[in-house]
Amino acid sequence: MRRYGVVSVALVGTVGAVGAVAGCGGGSGGGGRGTAGSAGVGDPYFPGLGNGGYDVSHYGLTLDYAPAGRHLDGTAVITARATQDLTSFHLDLAGMDVASVTVDGRRARVGRAGTELVVRPREELGRGATFRTVVRYSGVPRRVTDPDGSAEGWLGSGPRVVALGEPTGSMVWFPGNHHPSDKASYDIDITVPAGTEAVSNGELVSRRTSGGRTTFRWRTAEPMASYLATLAIGPYRVHEVKGPLPLYTAVDPAAGRDGADLVAALPGILAWEEKAFGPYPFSSAGVIIGRKADAGYALETQNRPFLPGPTDVGTLVHELAHQWFGDSVTPESWRDMWLNEGFATYTEWLWAADHGGVPVAESFAEAYDDEENWAFPPADPPTAADISEPPVYGRGAMVLQRVRDAVGDATFFRIVRGWARTHRHGNASTADFTAYVEKESGGRDLSGIWDGWLYGDGKPRL
Repeated sequence: MRRYGVVSVALVGTVGAVGAVAGCGGGSGGGGRGTAGSAGVGDPYFPGLGNGGYDVSHYGLTLDYAPAGRHLDGTAVITARATQDLTSFHLDLAGMDVASVTVDGRRARVGRAGTELVVRPREELGRGATFRTVVRYSGVPRRVTDPDGSAEGWLGSGPRVVALGEPTGSMVWFPGNHHPSDKASYDIDITVPAGTEAVSNGELVSRRTSGGRTTFRWRTAEPMASYLATLAIGPYRVHEVKGPLPLYTAVDPAAGRDGADLVAALPGILAWEEKAFGPYPFSSAGVIIGRKADAGYALETQNRPFLPGPTDVGTLVHELAHQWFGDSVTPESWRDMWLNEGFATYTEWLWAADHGGVPVAESFAEAYDDEENWAFPPADPPTAADISEPPVYGRGAMVLQRVRDAVGDATFFRIVRGWARTHRHGNASTADFTAYVEKESGGRDLSGIWDGWLYGDGKPRL
């Protein structure tokens, strides 16, 4: 993600009174061995995000959007596997009215507490069991204010909407396990007024118009973290290219000529990044270019990043790099954000060297001289408000350049490609990265880089 500024919006609270939908969840059913799944996975910055006790394998979302009232009707079919004996479990959902919840076809008892939907099945779920939860819900999805003041969630109004979810906004438009450590495949059916485009992740399976409404069916077969799921609804001009790597692009006419230029640049950027990082990790690619007013930043939504136009090639290079670093290799927790942004920023440096005549050493020196990059260590942001601040980007990229200086070009790029390949479609932490680099560099001791550049409080001397 590349932040452009702060958008002032109303804050969505995370604590509220419990309101029963059909009874309250929790407790043991019938004296079994099960316990309640935890509310949150203990993320260091968002401890209430995600849920314990199960692992989601697939989301099937059927959505109907009415622009006039900004109203969304939804049915979420969530297929998951219990990782413990469960009497109840949580789903993250902010706002929205819940009409019913079933588990394996039977009505479940449900309670709500803030952004937690507490589901108690009729019978306990045994560890290892696969179960299917269906949630029927509706309402006007909200905007969320991030700790850093920027806006996410359901952005826009009327005929133009974009759903962006980093780090918590996806919970405003569908219920789920909204932490990056739980990735899943997706089918998203979205119905909108005829003449309006609805763009999401993955591949467009079908498009059908009836009675003045058009339903788009999108499928994402590869695992995806929920914060990377998106919907872009509006008067987009779409362009589809068939081939070994299908390309699907959508450009808002308000984005101007820059949108067409970026669409033309897309294949060349992807080919250049494949040469640097290895095979593109997904079965399709593209870009969504909206208006500047749609969001205050670009985001690496899977398969096709969202960019508010007019914008530039450097931003597209950055967001496409995330398809390897962030989308395919996803952080284990939000503390590992620098593994996303450090790599994407470093990719911009590589592009500038290859296409702009700016040596990487010059980009490094500029970042080194920028005092904003020394506010805190990239691998240990002090608060949730800091995970998208300059040290995560600029100092994160400097860490990679120091590794390159230490191991040499050939070994460095072999490590980068191997990292993307080894953790493809998985999750990885900073500890995983440092251990991998040291192993693949022949057991070289790189503790000086980790201590001084990755975790250190001060500004290391060159």
